[in-house]
Amino acid sequence: MAVESESKWLSRLKLKETSAAAPAFDVYGPRWYPRCKSALDFAAALWLFVAVAPLLALCILFVKLTSRGPAFYWQTRLGRGGRPFTIYKIRTMIHDCESLSGPRWATPQDPRVTLVGRVLRKTHLDELPQLWNVLRGEMSLIGPRPERPEFVPQLECVIPLYRSRLLVRPGLSGLAQVQLPADTDLESVRLKLAHDLYYVQHSSFGLDVRLMFATACYLLRLPFEWTQRFVHVPTGAAITQGYAQLLKQQIPMPRSSVPVRVENSYRSRMNGNGRAGHASAPSEKAAGTSAGTLAPNVPQVSTASSGECAHS
Repeated sequence: MAVESESKWLSRLKLKETSAAAPAFDVYGPRWYPRCKSALDFAAALWLFVAVAPLLALCILFVKLTSRGPAFYWQTRLGRGGRPFTIYKIRTMIHDCESLSGPRWATPQDPRVTLVGRVLRKTHLDELPQLWNVLRGEMSLIGPRPERPEFVPQLECVIPLYRSRLLVRPGLSGLAQVQLPADTDLESVRLKLAHDLYYVQHSSFGLDVRLMFATACYLLRLPFEWTQRFVHVPTGAAITQGYAQLLKQQIPMPRSSVPVRVENSYRSRMNGNGRAGHASAPSEKAAGTSAGTLAPNVPQVSTASSGECAHS
C-alpha cells in the first residue's frame, strides 16, 4: 500500500455521511437546542475556565517539578463530522511515551504514568485544558468522548453505526462516562456506542443539565445509583433497546474509504513532533501497539482486497 501524506490521510476521515444536516436516523431532541448549545457551552466553559485557573496552574507546576518534559501534551482526535482537531491535556505520562511503541491505548496500572499523573488521572484534573477546546468550538461540555483517528477506521469496521457518533461535537463528559467503566474489550466499546447514539438522538438542554450534575457527582466519587435517584439519567434497557432498534432498521452504512492500516508516515510524524500522547480520559481503552491492530481482546478487522472495511 502506498504511503500517504498525513494531510491526505486525515482528509479522508471527513465523512459526508455524518453531516449534522442528514443524520442516518431519527433525532428526537428539540431542533432549536443544537443551534443554541454552542453559545451555552462557550458561556459555561468560560466561567469554568476562570474558576479553575488557579487549580490548573498548580497542576502544571507539580508536573513540571516532578517529571521531564512539557506540562501539556496535545493529540489529534476526531470531532464532529470526522474533522480532526487537536485536543489538550495535562501530561500524566513520561515524556514522548509512544516514541517506541507507537499509538496505543492506556491500560490499568500503566507503567508509563507518573506518580503525579496517577493523582491527576484519578481526579480527572488532567482533562481541564479541554475547556480550551470547548471555547474554540471543537468540543462540547457534554457529548461522546473523542476518539483517535488511528482507531476509528478499525472500530467502524467491526461495530455497526460506529461513525454515527460523529454527528455531534465530542464532549468533556457524556452519558457513557458517568455510568460505565473504562473499555476493556469490543463488547464494552459497543455498549458505550449504544449510550453515545442514545445521546445523539435525544440531546436536549434538560438531558445536558442532568449529565452535568451526574458528572459532578462522579467526580465526587458518589455512587451512580445515588445520583440516579435525583437526576434519572437514561440507563439500562432504554439505551440498549434503542441501539438494537437502530440495528433492526438495517440502515445502509457506506463502506469506509479509510484504510484499516494506520499509515506509518502519520505515526512517525506524530511521534517525531512530540504530538503522540497517551489516552488519559476515563472513557479510553486498553491498548494495541502496532499498526493495523486493535487492543488485546478486540478481534482483528477483516479487510477487503481494496483495503476497505469488509462490512457484513
